[in-house]
Amino acid sequence: MASMKVAIVTPGSYAIPSPTSSSVERVIEKFAPLLLPHAEPRIYGKLSKRLPRKGELQGVVYERYSKSSTKHYLQSVGRSIKRFAPQVIDVENRPKYVIPIKRSNPGKLVWLYLHSSTFIGPRHITPLGLRRCLRAADRIIVNSEYLRFVVASKVPEISAKLRVIYPGVDTVRFPSQYSPEGMARREALRQREGLAGRSVVLFMGRLIPLKGVHHLLRIVPQLALSNPELMVVIVGSPFYGSHRKTRYALELERLGRLSAGHVRFVPYVPYSEVSDWNLLADVAVVPSGKREAFGLVNVEAMSCGVPVVATNVGGIKEIIEDGSTGFLVNPARVEAELLEKLQLLLSNDELRCDYGMRSRERVEQMFTWQHTADRWLHLLETEGRRR
Repeated sequence: MASMKVAIVTPGSYAIPSPTSSSVERVIEKFAPLLLPHAEPRIYGKLSKRLPRKGELQGVVYERYSKSSTKHYLQSVGRSIKRFAPQVIDVENRPKYVIPIKRSNPGKLVWLYLHSSTFIGPRHITPLGLRRCLRAADRIIVNSEYLRFVVASKVPEISAKLRVIYPGVDTVRFPSQYSPEGMARREALRQREGLAGRSVVLFMGRLIPLKGVHHLLRIVPQLALSNPELMVVIVGSPFYGSHRKTRYALELERLGRLSAGHVRFVPYVPYSEVSDWNLLADVAVVPSGKREAFGLVNVEAMSCGVPVVATNVGGIKEIIEDGSTGFLVNPARVEAELLEKLQLLLSNDELRCDYGMRSRERVEQMFTWQHTADRWLHLLETEGRRR
């Protein structure tokens, strides 16, 4: 395949690269360099006082423009893209960007890459506006079969444009606890954090109601009765890159105090530390609500050989194999089933080890960033042949 130029237009919520990036920026940061040398990607984002206007990320050029207004940002990006002259323009997670970008670059293929259902909902775009934007896109990439279904149900006539490309995980940065390196790191980390000999249940993510942390904390008193060495570690804050607390976060802390000695809160940590907390865990819990399109936390825990107990919602059920790499619990009975499955895994070392090793194997087979890049390149090659 001849090298194709690809412009990647980010929401600009966070700078790339950055330890405080949201999952959207994380996906771009990880897969874009892997498109080289088969494609020439260029990343566009919003200007930050701390970072240069232009730079390079593992061989990929990125440019930043003023964020004084969305209109001004898109105009500046549109002009720069015109000079770059790519064959494909990829708009990340913002349907409203598709039409302005298409107008400023007529004749170019414009793809929309959706990472969640948030920006196709009525809070961000009207049904008519969504239909216009999705019909204008030449291709729509989604991160799960679940999200494909959601998008198609809103605008059925664009179903043929939809393609699923799963996000991934860096299996080197997130080593298995059953590898020699992972085992040594795990023991050192547990010693450092005072968790040697403890049964560690991990929640990693934002402290918002949608993530369901309250369900986990409500069962801690019962779980601790059968697991005296239990330590539930809650890693995260309500906002990216901030330790600010909300009323919900304060309520979680109140629930935690009801199980003193069994709950530890760790405020927001930079992404460079996320693998450490996964590696020292015995089980990860993802009790998310129904709108979870994928959930990178699932594959990051699984890469470390940690079985995941999660709600059977959204795209999560495409990641976890129930009764093989972890468990999926009924969202209508989340607390009762969460308690049952955690008790089973924490009381059976052999089962937990088996599920953990299978989790790592599943990640290696399906959910690496190289898989993500390969699927992207396959789409580019298909478009190249069509044109």
